[in-house]
Amino acid sequence: MDYKVLVVEDDTTLLETLEYNLAHQGYEVLTAENGRDALTLARSNQPDLIVLDVMLPGIDGFEVCRILRKELSVPIIMLTARSEEVDKIVGLEMGADDYLTKPFSMRELLARVKAMLRRVKLIREELAAEQVPEVAALDTPANAILTYGNLVIDQTRREVRLDDNALRLKPKEFELLLFLARHQGMALSRDLILERVWGWSYDGNSRTVDVHVRWLREKIEPDPANAARIVTVRGIGYRFEG
Repeated sequence: MDYKVLVVEDDTTLLETLEYNLAHQGYEVLTAENGRDALTLARSNQPDLIVLDVMLPGIDGFEVCRILRKELSVPIIMLTARSEEVDKIVGLEMGADDYLTKPFSMRELLARVKAMLRRVKLIREELAAEQVPEVAALDTPANAILTYGNLVIDQTRREVRLDDNALRLKPKEFELLLFLARHQGMALSRDLILERVWGWSYDGNSRTVDVHVRWLREKIEPDPANAARIVTVRGIGYRFEG
């Protein structure tokens, strides 16, 4: 499988080095030296992975990451010359999937790129195997209101009502419930849920799905300990029964 990697770095020497090494691994490499060009290339070329420097002229890497995470489901590795823990936390909160501090080993970068693209491949194979239909963006619903008995999901208003009472859901709780509901009756793996709801996944993140499912059950299930709407599929993930 041919993978497309976008590298965003304003240091020309490092950019050329990254481009050479990634191309040598067989990847198609796109390059940008500033945040604005990075956004344009990412939107028009839909890369499989982005290597993104933090310190960029104009729009910095954090902002580029934040914008892209809202628009694309693509893994992002951030590069920075700073090593403060706060920078790493900010990067991850913006939606980055991995983080490397300069100077870094080219071998390590290539290994992380390979690992993330392997997960891209697994997700795509899983989608094909489960025959999950492609889903439109969560904020552009095909049917505005979904009704499951006393549970109503209003996609336009991003509102959920139970017994005609509005529920207070966090944004990710709403998106998770909507994704599960749109695939009613289908067993969905945690990795697939992560990829579709959170944008991407990385090792150790399946716990995120479990926690959000527990929160949802407490709000929509009559008996959260014996869930009837969001059912656990042992060894796989979850299934929405409506």
